[in-house]
Amino acid sequence: MFVNRREELVSLDEWWTGPALMAVVWGRRRVGKTALLQHFAAGRDAIFHTGAGRPASGELAQLSRQVHHAVPHQFRDLTARPYIDWDDALDGLAQLAAVQPLLVVLDEFPELVTTSPELPGVLRAFLDKAAGHTRLRLLLCGSAVRHMEALQEHRAPLYGRFGLSLQVHPFRPDEAALMLPRLPAADRALVYGLLGGVPLYLSWWNQDTDVRSNLLRLCCRPAAPLLTEGQLVLATETERGEYPSAALHAIASGRSKHSEIKEALRAEPVRTLDRLVALRLVERVAPVTDTGRSRRTRYRVADNFLAFWLQVLTRFRAEIERGLGETILPVLAESLPDFLGPRWVDMFRMHLRLLARRGELGEGIVGIGPWWSTDSRVEIDAVALAGRSRRPVLAGEAKWASRLDGGRVVRTLHAKAAALPGASPEGMQLVLCAREVVDNAPSDLLVVTADDILPLP
Repeated sequence: MFVNRREELVSLDEWWTGPALMAVVWGRRRVGKTALLQHFAAGRDAIFHTGAGRPASGELAQLSRQVHHAVPHQFRDLTARPYIDWDDALDGLAQLAAVQPLLVVLDEFPELVTTSPELPGVLRAFLDKAAGHTRLRLLLCGSAVRHMEALQEHRAPLYGRFGLSLQVHPFRPDEAALMLPRLPAADRALVYGLLGGVPLYLSWWNQDTDVRSNLLRLCCRPAAPLLTEGQLVLATETERGEYPSAALHAIASGRSKHSEIKEALRAEPVRTLDRLVALRLVERVAPVTDTGRSRRTRYRVADNFLAFWLQVLTRFRAEIERGLGETILPVLAESLPDFLGPRWVDMFRMHLRLLARRGELGEGIVGIGPWWSTDSRVEIDAVALAGRSRRPVLAGEAKWASRLDGGRVVRTLHAKAAALPGASPEGMQLVLCAREVVDNAPSDLLVVTADDILPLP
């Protein structure tokens, strides 16, 4: 099921019609890169080759077979005389695209480089001689995020040669909603809160059965898909000397400060945290009013599924593997509201940022995020700042509840907003968010529900 990716497709179309011969697309595993490229390639002459770590001769033989099937009527019989090296392959592909555009996708490119380390240099030499002489378009794709970023660094052979550099991220809530069209909005919020925006995980959710049936099938049986998937996520590539799994476990257990993570790891975690933040597995959170490096920075697991796996599933994993999944299911279900509360707040902030981009929160919004006082006695889920002075113009609270009494909660929020530095409570927009209904809402209150955050067309 292919949905969304409108911005990514626009970028790919612009590259396709431009002068550059090569593009790079990368992102985490399971995020939908191949589906995006297959959708983009529909209606175009295209060849896909996926690196599998074969010897160079094996990769070239496989590529030759794919080219033969895609372009069968050519002078060279590639089944009898496959490409002998990457120079030969690129020259042959360039000839096939002498008149008509041809897209060649080299998927899992890091696997090709493993057995052909010279390939980036070969590609650079090919681009130098092919410019203006072929309509070939080469697209390098990969899941090894570190490797794909390194291709674009200053000292890399292909530095400056990409007409498009596109990182593919998981869906936002409004995008993920389109994969769950048969669910009520409140249930769409629950599924996104548990699984996040990875298309594959969302496709595993059976929209025709209830939450407990899905949890039983996906989580509470030995070798269930979500039970084992967490280990795959934790296997994200990292350099020697880093401690990604330990850092993620520490953050998920409540150690949110740098000093607490350092104590848990018994090592300096800066490099590990930087990498996890770059992968969007971890997020640095500070009061939105703080600028630069804040001493009040906290860390949280940003990826919804990984947080669910670390904070909830791992507590029961051993006994589920021993066959107690059905008896654990009720306890797991009871754990969901506590887990989903902070995830709902995060969805709320994402929605406010989307409104800000649309210009619906006024002009000059320069930041949206949480805020808490120095003594942590006052916390606000979302504050929007505007203008060069970064004055607070909006304060909002989100509750993982089906209904809220807006009149009661807004009085509490108004008092909290008065504690914001530089705030003028009379002129601030107040926002309340519940999954379904906000009762007794004052006329000047902005109300947000799951229907707004995860809408359907």
